Amino acid sequence: MFINSIGYYIPETRITNDYFTEVNGLTSDWIAQRTGILTRSRASANESMDYMCNEAVKNALANLPYSIQDIDLIVFASYSPSDTVGTTGHYIQREHNISNAKVFLISSACSSAINAMEIIYSFFHSELAQKALLICADRNSTYSDDTDCMSGHLWGDGATAYFFSNKSYSDKDPQVVDITTQGLGHIGMGPEAVSLKPKDEGIKMPYGRDVFMYACNYIAQGTKDIVEINGYSLDDLSYFIGHQANMRILKNVVKQLNITENKILSNIEELGNTGSVSALLVFAQNIEIFTTGNLICLSVFGGGYSTGSCLIKIP
Repeated sequence: MFINSIGYYIPETRITNDYFTEVNGLTSDWIAQRTGILTRSRASANESMDYMCNEAVKNALANLPYSIQDIDLIVFASYSPSDTVGTTGHYIQREHNISNAKVFLISSACSSAINAMEIIYSFFHSELAQKALLICADRNSTYSDDTDCMSGHLWGDGATAYFFSNKSYSDKDPQVVDITTQGLGHIGMGPEAVSLKPKDEGIKMPYGRDVFMYACNYIAQGTKDIVEINGYSLDDLSYFIGHQANMRILKNVVKQLNITENKILSNIEELGNTGSVSALLVFAQNIEIFTTGNLICLSVFGGGYSTGSCLIKIP
């Protein structure tokens, strides 16, 4: 499976740590030391889920080597959709007249994007599709509560669009070597650790310590497994992109795996926790620095719990 073009959209507004001192009592230093976050992206009233995703798609069109109308599969990945019936996937289909595509929404907390990639890979393997568009976004500010001192200071907003095909259209197309995901509802606090109940209380993370512990362990194990199963060693990794939930998690993971910190790619300091889009957003922002032979691992962990890893090779 190959990546043919990538686009992304990040709202311009940044919310600083100092803002949260006023609304929930957490100091800037406290937030920075425990999360690595200095600012977070925040969508305006005009930057709806549909708008952000459409901007990400349009951002990718200039480098797309075929017509967007050739897409036969659209997967929208998100845990914070604005509409669960007329989904953003259907909105994009209509906006770009992609008339011959299957369209659906996939949601599995912060592993949603990797789950979606695995589904696309399966559709290609079973010859049910040949060209796919993955739209991944979370508009956390729709559901987050800034006064919540447990997790209100974490969340950012953003969107990506990835075009995949079952064959390469350029000698520069990154290759998805392998993908794996796993549901983990049976461990720790599971579904109680992180929740998003739109009608009742929005997004909450009452068991942050439990999340931290399992995220460190499963992101590290997922990275190690997918690298070694595919015949590589951890020393072969050019870059590591983990779920952008907490910089302490990322540093814990590379310490466990004896990977040097300069191989970490991250945007959490500026954008905060952008949810399921976070790892794909980091990859998209850094696509220009990747060179021939680079091996990149994306490894994520989400509420529920859920986890997933992806290995990408730059030709």
